[in-house]
This record gives sequence, C-alpha cells and structure tokens, in this order.
Amino acid sequence: MPEFINLQLGWPTPSLFPSEQVLDGASRILQSPKKTASALIYGPDAGYVPLRENIAAWLTESYKPSGGTINADRICVSNGASANLGNILSKFTEPGYTRRIWMIEPSYFLACPIFTDSGFAGCLRGVPEDEEGLDIEFLRAAIESVEAEPDHPTGPKFKTGSRYKKIYKHIIYAVPTFSNPSGKTMSLRRREDLVRLAREFDCLIITDDVYDVLRWPKDPKNPLSSHLGAIPPRIVDVDRTLDGGPSQPWGNAVSNGSFSKIIAPGIRTGWTEATPAFVLSLSELGATRSGGCPTQIAGTFVAEMIGTGRLQSHISDVLIPTYSARYHTMFRAIDEYLVPLGFKVSTGKPYEETTAVVNGHGPAVPGAGGYFTYLTVPADLPVDTGKLAALAMEKYNLKFAFGAMMAVEGDEGSLQRSVGGYGNGIRLCWAWHPEDEIIEGIQRLASLVKEIKQ
Repeated sequence: MPEFINLQLGWPTPSLFPSEQVLDGASRILQSPKKTASALIYGPDAGYVPLRENIAAWLTESYKPSGGTINADRICVSNGASANLGNILSKFTEPGYTRRIWMIEPSYFLACPIFTDSGFAGCLRGVPEDEEGLDIEFLRAAIESVEAEPDHPTGPKFKTGSRYKKIYKHIIYAVPTFSNPSGKTMSLRRREDLVRLAREFDCLIITDDVYDVLRWPKDPKNPLSSHLGAIPPRIVDVDRTLDGGPSQPWGNAVSNGSFSKIIAPGIRTGWTEATPAFVLSLSELGATRSGGCPTQIAGTFVAEMIGTGRLQSHISDVLIPTYSARYHTMFRAIDEYLVPLGFKVSTGKPYEETTAVVNGHGPAVPGAGGYFTYLTVPADLPVDTGKLAALAMEKYNLKFAFGAMMAVEGDEGSLQRSVGGYGNGIRLCWAWHPEDEIIEGIQRLASLVKEIKQ
C-alpha cells in the first residue's frame, strides 16, 4: 500500500508553523515582568487590549475598508472561529424565536453540529450557490415562506432582560471569500444584496473570514507582486457603510476570524469584528465574565507577533509563496490527469470579473487563494462520489472530501439538491501536502477513475 495522502485535511503543514516567531513573542511576554503579569491573570472580557489594538490595525491595513480605520472597540478576542460561532449563538439567538439557520451549500459540514448543539436541530436550511455565490432570490423566497408561517413568537421567551439586548430572527452562515468547501468568492453585488436582505428580515450574517489574506495571482505567469486589487470587502465592512450604515446599533453582520490557518490551529486564538455594541455584548457571556478571555496567554504571544510585523512577514514571505506554488501544482496536475477524464473545476467566477460589472472599470489581475478547490466528477462515472472516496481509500490510500458530506444537516431539500448537483463534486486541499505528494494524489485519483470506467 502506498504512503497515505490526505487531500481532505484542511490544516496548514506543520513545517510552515512559525515556531520561531511564536517563541519570540512568548519570550517578549515572559521576560517582561509587566507583560507577564498581564498575560497570566484572568484576561479582560473582550481580550488583551494590545491584541485588540493590533488586530484592528492589521485589519485596517489589510482590507483598507471604505468605512475608515477599524478601532479596537470593534474587536473581541476569541479562542478560534468554531468556539466563537458557539458563543455568538449563545448570546444572540434563542431556538424558537430564531426561526432558521441558513447555510450556503455545499456547506462546511463541521459547522452543522455547532448549530445543532445550540438547540437548532431540524432548523438548518441550505441555500444554493451559483457562479457569484449565494443565491439571494432563493434565500429571500425561503425566508418569506418561513415568516408567513403562523404563530411565530413575538419575542424571546427565555433570553430576556438586560443580559440579552438583541436576539435575531434568522442566522445566515457563509464563507464569502475562497469558501470552504466550494472555493468560490461571493461577488460584491451579492454581498450588498445579502446585507440589505439581512436588515429587512432581522438576520445576523456570520461569516468565517479565515482565508482572505491568503491570496495570489490565478495565472501562474503573473508574479506574486502583480496587482490583485484590494481584498474583497468583508460583509461586516459592507454592513458598516452600505446605504448609510446599520439601522440599529447591533448591525446585521459579524466577521468570525481565526489565526488557525495563518499561524497554527493549536494557537487557539481568533477574533470577532462587529459593531461596538455587538462586541461589548458578546464579551459579557457568563463564562467569559467568570474566566476572562478564553485565550489570554496565547493571545499575548499573537499580539507581539502582529506588533513586530513578524506575522505579516510570515504570511507574505512564507505562506503565500508556498501555498501559491502548491495551488498551481495542483491545478497543473488537474489539467493534465483529471480534466481529460471529464473532471471540471467548479469554483465560480473570479471576484475581479464580477466586480468589474458592478463598478464599471477594468478588473485587476484575477486572484486565487485559500485552501480548497471543488471539482465535479465525470458525468459517465458509474459510482457516486461517496463510493469513489471509499475506493480511493481502499485501493490507493488516498482521502478527499466528497459532495454528500457537504449537505446541510437535517435539510431534505439540501440532500435532494445534492443529487445531480454539488453532490457530484469533491473537495481537494493543497495546504497540507508538499507539491510532489499533491501530484501523486492527483495521479492516484486519475488511475482509480480509469480503473472504474473500464
């Protein structure tokens, strides 16, 4: 049996972990009595203040938001995007009053249990994507249908009083940029339309913005220094300024960020960006008020990494060149070995192309990025993608994610749409394996498909 190749695993390669930079940050903290005292106490509810300030400054520089400088009062430190998703649900939703959880399909399958553990079993619903991302008209019709149902509670039953100043009627969950799993990037007009819809129906849009800064030219002939244009505005940036800004202090969008993909998963540090009122309320969760920020000491190390510029250099000098090379290697292998067999790349239109239609001027260099790509399998393949994945493990010691995994948990409509749709796809990740193993994995998949077709 050949060596195991895992093109499903969405983790950064351990050889890319910035251990030296983490050590330097830790040393700066633990060799300073003043900083050590701040690091080893119960942290402030919203997180270590220098980290909040450094994240705000880094986000301002990275996104250059049209709303201007991002201030620290818009930042709440978390212990990662997954845990923070649960915290947001705990503070701003109540099953029953919060009618539905709307998730883009194909969906990040590990998010579903977070919603069900929060009391929303049976309330998760899928929303299809097209070439520009989430299908707004489908979502509008679905929300209108739910709102037309009789006997909705007029207000929360349990989460009332001063501890729960805002409970939303609907939650919309998405990964708008270099999406997991589809690899798509939502167009600007869809982001704007989604914010308007959220304001109309009292929705909170929760976006996992964890891949945005990992960007490079889509064309391998363009150097990494090519003009990619600005990073697409996060939906929280759109909500901040669109049509004069939020109509109420809580806003209708929250950005769920994490350092897991750009430092290491074990650092267990992330952040929320939202309106100051939202951030303050989130920081007042009971567990946080009792124990302080859940990632205090690691957060102080990250603060030093950002403050010294070492994280930014790691992203630009190590991660982007490495992931760019792996991305282009994977796509050359896909073109050589899989496309002739009938595979097709299904990652939508480049953001630059869809944006040019909106703003009326020429696009920048088309960008790629993130961790994943999505492929549809050959139409004449006599097995479904689940069976294909099982055979790949059994015969070739190769693992990848397949379409049925990406259905929205408990939604029969999502399962039905997977048949003949996204269920005929597979997700591949270039972040874990070096280039030679990526090529080998693609070759194994091609060999398996040829074998099945015989």
